[in-house]
Amino acid sequence: MTARCVAVLGGSFDPVHRGHVALAGYFLDLLEPDELRIIPAGNPWQKDPLQASPADRVAMLECAFGAHNGRLKIDQQEIQRHTASYSIDTLRALRAELGPQTSIALLIGADQLQKLHTWRDWQQLFDMAHVCAASRPGFALDAAHMDAQVAAQFMQRAGSVEQIRRTPFGHSLIGNGLAVDISATEIRAALQTGGQPETLLPPAVLDYIQQHHLYQD
Repeated sequence: MTARCVAVLGGSFDPVHRGHVALAGYFLDLLEPDELRIIPAGNPWQKDPLQASPADRVAMLECAFGAHNGRLKIDQQEIQRHTASYSIDTLRALRAELGPQTSIALLIGADQLQKLHTWRDWQQLFDMAHVCAASRPGFALDAAHMDAQVAAQFMQRAGSVEQIRRTPFGHSLIGNGLAVDISATEIRAALQTGGQPETLLPPAVLDYIQQHHLYQD
């Protein structure tokens, strides 16, 4: 029996958008974790350099997830690391912090699942946490659209919501109830050309971007 369940959502959040909020909300409803840990990347090695500063990205996360304040913690460990951001290092740090019995559920989208085999030491993620992936239009979650080794691991490790909540690590879960497809690249492009992508951003985040003149040439 585990004492707590902590859901972990990492990302560049450049900017945080409705897709991130929907992904977190989906797993909050499904897993009912005691805590939602949001971890903005410091230096994501698989992506282009970030445009917004760490302070601005943290502030936008606070705007986007304000409604979850009771269970929310924005964890700045990757920002403070000043080196490439690898999920396995972050999960090892979280496991050391939270202890051996806490359930840690790493939340990812379908696009990330399709390239999970490119992550550093991806097999070891299951030694630190459960890996929970959610659907996204245009990114199939069946074995034919995944790396063969990743698909095999997800099949072998498939667990129920109760198993995710009550065991510390080692299971996989695929959720098919999320149908949101939003790209941060698309949002930045719209903002740079004077657009206002109200349907893609939480209102408080759009207000913050406009007030601080972010993503403008």
